[in-house]
Amino acid sequence: MLQKLDVRFTDVFVPGFGRVTTRTYNGTIPGPTLRLRGGHTLRLTQVNGLPPNPPHTSGHNTPHRPNSFNLHTHGMHVSPSGHADNVLREFAPRTADEVAADATEPRYVTTIHVPADHPAGTYWYHPHLHGATAEQVVGGMTGVIIVEGDVDEVPEIAAAADIVVCVNELKLEDGRVPPFTSGGWVTGVPSTFTVNGAVNPTLRLRPGEVQRWRLVAATAFTALRLQVTGDRGRLPLHQIAQDGVTFARPVVLNLLDLAMGNRADVLIRGGAPGLYQLRADGVHGPLMTIEVAGERVEPRMALPNSLPPGRPFLDESDIANPDADREVVFHADTGVFTGAFPNAFRVLGPHATPAADPDGDLTRDPSYGLFDPDYTNHTLRLGTVERWTVRTDETIPAHSHPFHLHTNQLLLTHRDGRRLDPPIWHDTIGLSGGTPARSVTFLARYEDFTGRTMAHCHQLHHEDLGMMQAVDYVEP
Repeated sequence: MLQKLDVRFTDVFVPGFGRVTTRTYNGTIPGPTLRLRGGHTLRLTQVNGLPPNPPHTSGHNTPHRPNSFNLHTHGMHVSPSGHADNVLREFAPRTADEVAADATEPRYVTTIHVPADHPAGTYWYHPHLHGATAEQVVGGMTGVIIVEGDVDEVPEIAAAADIVVCVNELKLEDGRVPPFTSGGWVTGVPSTFTVNGAVNPTLRLRPGEVQRWRLVAATAFTALRLQVTGDRGRLPLHQIAQDGVTFARPVVLNLLDLAMGNRADVLIRGGAPGLYQLRADGVHGPLMTIEVAGERVEPRMALPNSLPPGRPFLDESDIANPDADREVVFHADTGVFTGAFPNAFRVLGPHATPAADPDGDLTRDPSYGLFDPDYTNHTLRLGTVERWTVRTDETIPAHSHPFHLHTNQLLLTHRDGRRLDPPIWHDTIGLSGGTPARSVTFLARYEDFTGRTMAHCHQLHHEDLGMMQAVDYVEP
């Protein structure tokens, strides 16, 4: 599959909001949906038509290079090296001298070979250049990737309309994304939520009709607890996949939790005629309106009883070395640095980035637990299965730190010490604050691909400020 992604500032009309000027893929929010199958090769030519980067004098864990980017195919099991899903590359714009000389806008090629047995499901892409990710994602630089396969051939699913529902969280002020210049930027600018590029669009559903919604939380800062509700009650969500991995059978939910970066495939069936709304807790107004109307589908469309599971489960017995558990702790120290970004967003635990002064005050240390591009926090050997425990010590429930590991899926087995039955595959696992602190335990098998990549908090403000670790996948 060959695709061109043209990135530049674009004047975009957002229905329900108005005109905005922002960085886009191909002039739309979100960018184009990419469809492929296992065994295919995705070739993307990306044009950087953005202006030169402004000068930057602060450290690498403050926002910088807002007009450089790269590409992350979030959740996909593909190579993190070379010209593939390599978030260490930089797709820089022209310099000021090159603009003055009318030099050609630079082009960068990404080539991703998708394994033949890659799970069919819903994924997404976004820039992932450290220091620029948050500002670009909240401007709408996101897009959806669909890997087609066995689940699409289930008769009840094949009969349903296949609808992408991409939720973007935009930060807009005077019709633009304001530069990320202070730690208060996230809370100081209200969020505008769009679905497929519009504020509260209307989707039509006939009574008795089943649709497949590919829900994508392309949000940088806000987790989504979703429900579909109206004057005639709720429409239940029949979840068939999480983060691109199909369940063994549908799970019926009235509330669906998506952390920043999560996806969920659901089936929804039209009930009593009327107006319904897709709503998220804590978000003002509906994300989308659903109008159930029209001629009733008779007999009503069926829902599947079983599905082709996307991945086999792991088990603790697959762990070769039971003592090789990994622990990660998300921790924030507030008001410790001078300047516009006073808070330190750290990843602690046995694999934390070392302190600049191990004998000093670690709460004020400029290196301890903060991302260092030259330090490897985790060396992970192919073919091994390990158990991770990730927790946050935040006390405020609204403070969340979703954990995302690149390249390999995570089998969530416990939440807050309680075993899940069955476990659930994820690539991003939500962690909210509270008392006691929230925690998750998961198993991971490192497969197929070597290379250097990342594990990090997917609250993208925190990631840009240092809540990230370097991971190196190596041969056994």
